[in-house]
Amino acid sequence: MSDQPAILVVDDEKNILTALARALSLDGYAVVTAASGEEALRVVEERSVDLVMLDVKLPGMDGLEVLGLLRSRSPDTPVVMMSGHGTIETAVRATRLGAFDFIEKPINVERILVAVSNALQLGRLRRENVDLRRQIEARYHLVGDSRPMRELRDRIATTAQTNGRVLIRGENGTGKELVARQIHQLSKRRTGPFVRMNCAAVPNELIESVLFGHEKGSFTGATETRRGKFEQANKGTLFLDEIGDMGVQMQSKLLRVLQEGELERVGGSEMISVDVRVISATNKNLEDEIRHGRFREDLYYRINVIPLTVPPLRDRRDDISLLCDHFLRSASDEHGRKMPRLAVDGAQALCAYSWPGNVRELANIIDRLVILGPSDVIDAAAVAQVLPLQALEPACAEMPDTAGGDELPLRERVRMLERELIERELGRHSWNISSAARSLGLERSHLYKKMANLGIGRND
Repeated sequence: MSDQPAILVVDDEKNILTALARALSLDGYAVVTAASGEEALRVVEERSVDLVMLDVKLPGMDGLEVLGLLRSRSPDTPVVMMSGHGTIETAVRATRLGAFDFIEKPINVERILVAVSNALQLGRLRRENVDLRRQIEARYHLVGDSRPMRELRDRIATTAQTNGRVLIRGENGTGKELVARQIHQLSKRRTGPFVRMNCAAVPNELIESVLFGHEKGSFTGATETRRGKFEQANKGTLFLDEIGDMGVQMQSKLLRVLQEGELERVGGSEMISVDVRVISATNKNLEDEIRHGRFREDLYYRINVIPLTVPPLRDRRDDISLLCDHFLRSASDEHGRKMPRLAVDGAQALCAYSWPGNVRELANIIDRLVILGPSDVIDAAAVAQVLPLQALEPACAEMPDTAGGDELPLRERVRMLERELIERELGRHSWNISSAARSLGLERSHLYKKMANLGIGRND
């Protein structure tokens, strides 16, 4: 059976190889054998195994040396050591080298089967942990190669190495939480917790308890002592989303914690020290909020040590195709669907749309197209069915007019589109090359090259 766990047994004694292979096969395992360390390493290079049972005494390369090489080449594969001359020193060395278990000979079948079951479970947990980590990294990966995104990534990389508080600005749906998570993952606190709180989603009467925790009996319904978000984030990062929606009274209490590095639970009398990096985010203009008395100026300066701005999707349209590919793969995997192909006219329609909901809206639209799409090709007609018509029509008006170009080869159609887009931007900026280049997300020299290649000149 292909789903049988594969076990490699390594021993120079033929009778032990035969006995172990038989016992493990009867218990439902696929068994491969090797009579030397060199042969075992070749087997691991040629095929995948779920567990290695390895004798210490082997001709040539001994078992402990093989163990070290196995751990470096296949660190997630558990190894159970066996020895007829076992000593405490040998067992300790094997454990330090990464062996899961150490079994003395003569072999007891029941003991072997228990060790095998436990080791395979460990291997499964390791693989699941690796897969989960990859999924999390993919989920919280910042997609895009436009100039604004490259600049943002550079700022994130620099910011992450410090403990400075960060204020992330940007419209709804631009990915402010992704930026906060990237900062955490690249920081020295990455092994600590990342704790998120949406300040706009917590009622004013509960926000102090949620943020600082409470003692049992401190208010009606407080049936047990609870740690707040600050304590949960100790030695890690606390992300305060939509901080501009936090009430002024609570702002003053937050300011004190940021200044002193300690807090007091609701209903408590003990001061609790916390070591937390605070990253805040908002879609509001905090300077206006300060002028209207809705946000404390002293708190603003505390949280705004390192300012970052996440660009809206309309300012980085070059990234839409990459984002579409990313979301198509994610949605197809999640819903168990074949990944549809994005047709040229479908991509043009998506690039033309104004995306008021930014990246979040694009992800939702792609999700809908994967689930409800009538075919395995996403074309302009399919896009028109899921985008709001009242928003699609003016956005489509922004697309360059390629009438009469439908019969041209794809390369020529793209060239026409590119030429008309650049000419339109140059016209919008009164042929100021620097301004047009910034608007298009291009280097000034790159725009000059494109103009030359496309034959664009002011006298055209």
